[in-house]
Amino acid sequence: MKKKIRWSVLVIIVLIIVAVPFSFLYVLNNGNPYTNYITDKKVPKYLEEKGYTENDIEESHYVEPKHMINKDFYHGHYMVIFKDEPEITYYYGITKKGKHVKQFCEKDKLSSDGVTNIIESETKHSEEKCINSLDNRD
Repeated sequence: MKKKIRWSVLVIIVLIIVAVPFSFLYVLNNGNPYTNYITDKKVPKYLEEKGYTENDIEESHYVEPKHMINKDFYHGHYMVIFKDEPEITYYYGITKKGKHVKQFCEKDKLSSDGVTNIIESETKHSEEKCINSLDNRD
């Protein structure tokens, strides 16, 4: 009986030694799967409630920013490019408290020379109450 317990403990320790680094590398490369799930679930529904259809959107998916963002939000963003404004990329985030969808004020604008600039000015799909993703961070 003691051999079975020792064998079981050894197997569990080996699994932990393998699983922890694998999990760490996965999160570094792909982002938090929980944040990804919530974002993919809530933002398309939010956009639909705002009146947007699949025909209005050229591209949309979850993205993981490479810098620190507003600590009131989950780290992952949802990027959206609308068909009628293909040079501007909008970003949406999920609040940690209440899990509400908010549009970030910063947008990426692709210039004619291929350079992407961050803008905060009013655009066609800007929301009145956007949130600055670079505020409230450490």
